[in-house]
Amino acid sequence: MTVHSTDADHSHAQTNSVEQANTVAAADSHVSGDSHVSGDSNDNRHGAATTARQWQVLSQLQRNRWVGTTHIYEQLMMAGFDISLRTVQRDLNALAKRFPIEKNNANPQGWRWRDDAPLQSLPHMNLSQAVAFNMVEANLTQLLPPVILDELFPWFDLARRQLKNSKVTHSWIDRVRIEPATQPLIAPHIDLDSKDNIYHALFYQLQIKACYTRSNKSQASEYLLNPIAIIQRGVIIYLLATRPDDPNFTIRTFALHRFASVDILESAAQTPESFQLDTYLDAGGMGFSHPLFGELPNHGKNTAIELQFTKQAGKSLTESKLSDDQTVTLDDDTLTIQATVNLTSQLVWWLRGFGNGLLNAKPALLHQAVLDKFFDHK
Repeated sequence: MTVHSTDADHSHAQTNSVEQANTVAAADSHVSGDSHVSGDSNDNRHGAATTARQWQVLSQLQRNRWVGTTHIYEQLMMAGFDISLRTVQRDLNALAKRFPIEKNNANPQGWRWRDDAPLQSLPHMNLSQAVAFNMVEANLTQLLPPVILDELFPWFDLARRQLKNSKVTHSWIDRVRIEPATQPLIAPHIDLDSKDNIYHALFYQLQIKACYTRSNKSQASEYLLNPIAIIQRGVIIYLLATRPDDPNFTIRTFALHRFASVDILESAAQTPESFQLDTYLDAGGMGFSHPLFGELPNHGKNTAIELQFTKQAGKSLTESKLSDDQTVTLDDDTLTIQATVNLTSQLVWWLRGFGNGLLNAKPALLHQAVLDKFFDHK
């Protein structure tokens, strides 16, 4: 299955699949010896019912896994088709003459799409694909640009309809959740027009003119920006951008909920040649700086730290490491972690969450930041 670049392409591919299925349906009805009632309307109803059934048969097949005829039969019965196992077997043999599907020689027999089957030949969505689309819609729609969402919405709708009558799949969905590791927060309101224009400009690499209110200001200011990347951190979505009038191409962070309006310009956005998003994130770009760490070499980036915890408080760090070079030392009552990390406000907030479970921290400036009741935040 593939998401087509235009609605016209999508319709064309589905039309071809329907025509193929209709042709097979007519041939299968003739071969199976089903009785025909005179009159075009009865023939049309019979052909449509056969096409719908064979469409469902094809939707159950997978590319890399054999699916048994009994399983396909059970799925069709759940979908409301009153048929026999023999009918499913006849359908598969007839469909194999028109579609790139194959069977094995096992007992019971299995069917699948051939390895060389073009994706556009898949006429429908099986249950595992429907689950995947359902989870994408639930968890990733905030990060997808409108131009992609517009193409995915028909697939989201198809997934919902596919799952509607499936008790097994609904049971699985009801047992899977993504739970935040921190205190759950309600996402701030984002102006949808501004968000759509930002995503559009980023997707097509165009500059924007925006009215934006900084966190320490009460009035909005106008900015001309080169959109570079979108990052979601917790419930907040950020735009990384540079200002065209900045000769140093400094990467700046803008929270999407603080945009009052955004206009897309025709001029192309300029991205620093050396910019790599993963490198930026690995260097702690979204960790937010802390004023105390400005005194350290390279502002605290890639700093060796030592954290002493009570055994109970530090236990989780023996399973989820702070860094690849982390080491753990166990004493009678304490647990000591040594690791190389970026010193940021995020690290300070996280360490404060241990309360009295954090006994000591090095360098001393890190421990001072954790103990301070007030610290500035970008």
